[in-house]
Amino acid sequence: MTMLASSSEATARGLPRYGVSELNAAIGTLLSRGFAPCFLVDATVGRPQLKKGHLWLTLSDGEASISAVIWSSQLRQLSFVPEEGDGVVVVGRLNFWAARANLTVQVLDVRPSLSAVLRQFDKVRALLEPEGLLELARKRPLPRFPSRIALLTSVPSSALADMLRTARERWPATGLLVVPIPVQGAVEARIRQAVEGVGARAEQLGLEALVLARGGGSREDLTVFDGEALARSLACCPVPVVCGLGHEDDTTIADLVADYRAATPTAALVALLPDQHSTALNLQQTRSHLGQILRLRLHGFGEALERQRERLLQRHPGRWIGQQLDALVQQRNLIAVLSPDHLLARGFAVVRQAGEQVVRSIGQIRANDTLWISLADGEIRARVETLQPVEPAGAGVISAPGSTPAPAQPKARRGGPSARTSPP
Repeated sequence: MTMLASSSEATARGLPRYGVSELNAAIGTLLSRGFAPCFLVDATVGRPQLKKGHLWLTLSDGEASISAVIWSSQLRQLSFVPEEGDGVVVVGRLNFWAARANLTVQVLDVRPSLSAVLRQFDKVRALLEPEGLLELARKRPLPRFPSRIALLTSVPSSALADMLRTARERWPATGLLVVPIPVQGAVEARIRQAVEGVGARAEQLGLEALVLARGGGSREDLTVFDGEALARSLACCPVPVVCGLGHEDDTTIADLVADYRAATPTAALVALLPDQHSTALNLQQTRSHLGQILRLRLHGFGEALERQRERLLQRHPGRWIGQQLDALVQQRNLIAVLSPDHLLARGFAVVRQAGEQVVRSIGQIRANDTLWISLADGEIRARVETLQPVEPAGAGVISAPGSTPAPAQPKARRGGPSARTSPP
């Protein structure tokens, strides 16, 4: 009686009265009116479970929690599947089942938070490091003057516009092959296919390098470049790979595997292409330096040629014959000077005995010997009558003091003994 009385009193006061179904329906209506169709939730994932293709999980911030679900149709489209302890940013909406008054967040999209991104980065890095894919020793040098390169980036985009402008300013002679790729969402497989396709045709297309680029964004947006499969495709690319992803402080797995990591897409083109102005200046300086070296070498060659010419002139047969003729003339003149005929022309005579023996001393002849006296213009035959020896030069008789010295004897004529001769 008391309960019925209380109920009647409540009705009399105007309080709303619901059945369970009506109450749950009213709650559902209130929730749908009070919340936006979609909202963001920052949370940590707990107890993920896959049931009948759907992923059930709990979202928590450490103080409160709420159930969430990713339907199988949506799960197949996600590039990131959260695991236990992952920090996530969820794009969701409320699902309220009136039959059981069950409130759940339906996940439309989920992205890793920075902590989850870094955890995934460390996980893939730990897989690749033991294989040597991150070693500096395997990185290839970039071409100095590439004739053609491939640019893999989103089209259109500010990153592509900056790269095209930089290429025109620095080295317009390089051909550019633009390969459009998606850079957001579950696109790792498509990027990998683009890299492998360009690599397979690199020789046919004349490519010398590949640039993988993406403009700025959060580190979470770059998680697509942290995949293991993409890293292996970049490592197997037949041409050097340059990565320019995100901002200067952002580092992805693709950056570590690439042959060169650039801070930005523009920096990737700066590293890969030479500067035409500085190259022209270097060419001018090199040309001037080579000109100086050429002039010095030509001068040296000219001096060496002149020395060789002098040596050839010294060894020329005509010059040698002339030198020999001069030597013969000198010898002839010397012989003429030393010839007895020269002495005879000066007034000397040659005295010979019978048998043509030249008389050199008075001791060789006796009185009545027949001598032949040769002069410049003929011969005289004579007979020796007397012999008169001549004392040596400086010899004489020592006289007593006051006495008169004896007169000196006349000297014989040079060329034979002093002798009185008469014709035979």
